[in-house]
Amino acid sequence: MSTKSNIKFLTYTAVITAIYVVMTVTLSYISYGPFQFRFSEVLVLLAFIDKKYIPGLVLGCFLANISSPLGPIDWIIGTTATFLSVFCISRTKNLFVATLWPTIINGLLVGGELFYLGFIPETKLWIHPLILTSGSVAIGEFVVVSIAGYIIFKGLLKNTSILNILKITR
Repeated sequence: MSTKSNIKFLTYTAVITAIYVVMTVTLSYISYGPFQFRFSEVLVLLAFIDKKYIPGLVLGCFLANISSPLGPIDWIIGTTATFLSVFCISRTKNLFVATLWPTIINGLLVGGELFYLGFIPETKLWIHPLILTSGSVAIGEFVVVSIAGYIIFKGLLKNTSILNILKITR
């Protein structure tokens, strides 16, 4: 890798990390907990465009989770969920299918974490609490990534000028 491409990679990584952290922490009241709409998760679809976004997205998630009210367990579980999501996204050829990875993985891992820690939504329905926590996280991910993210990235993928700017690898 040339010095120029190293600098470009480091710059993109730093910018994506910062954007993810700022978006998550600024909207912290809806970024953490059993009902979360983490709008910064739209950025995970950048891994669909270029796998070199993965380090910045994972680091951004880790740093944002330092502010999580769930504590150090969220640094590990939440960051692992993001890593697995972006890894799968980067290897998926269909955009809509790619948007489903964060829904599934975060639903299972972060939902399981919330269940384990006792952050269980109240309900009068007889549903296992793990299904509630996993479902609530999955719904937030689906709305943010599979609906909003899909619409945004479908448009980005049609615009070659923006797509050329977003590609780190040439």
